[in-house]
Amino acid sequence: MRVFAVLLVGFAVEVTALVAAYGAWGLLPTLGLLLLGGVVGSVLLRREGARAVAAFSEAVRTRRAPHQEVADGVLIAAAAFLIILPGFVSDVVGLVLLFPPARRVLSRRMARRAEERERAMVLNVRYGQHPMAGGVVVDGDVVEVRPESSSDRPELT
Repeated sequence: MRVFAVLLVGFAVEVTALVAAYGAWGLLPTLGLLLLGGVVGSVLLRREGARAVAAFSEAVRTRRAPHQEVADGVLIAAAAFLIILPGFVSDVVGLVLLFPPARRVLSRRMARRAEERERAMVLNVRYGQHPMAGGVVVDGDVVEVRPESSSDRPELT
């Protein structure tokens, strides 16, 4: 449901931006900017994609885990998808994803989130729950403890 809401809001923002650009500049400049964004994005995508593939190959060659390189590849693919979509906002987000510092920040967040989900899945399996069941619930008995009233306690002298 969240994904659908994000897509719906993104579509509304894209249409609003296109209508605003058309109203401000007209048809030809708006189309020109869309094409320019696609061309610049394609060039950057090619360059950053080649760098990501080279870094992945180097990591495999030196026998170290290519976690960062795989994350870069996924984010570059997402950037390509966003640049291919017609619209100004998606082009800007795609171009931001093509810059290495932005990818580093996002890949760290992705790694942190994946580790949290992994821990939750391990606990779910350990306690006999479905791996994708939300939080861990440990079965147990509830014991009610009533506070003692002053008349029930013995007097201390």
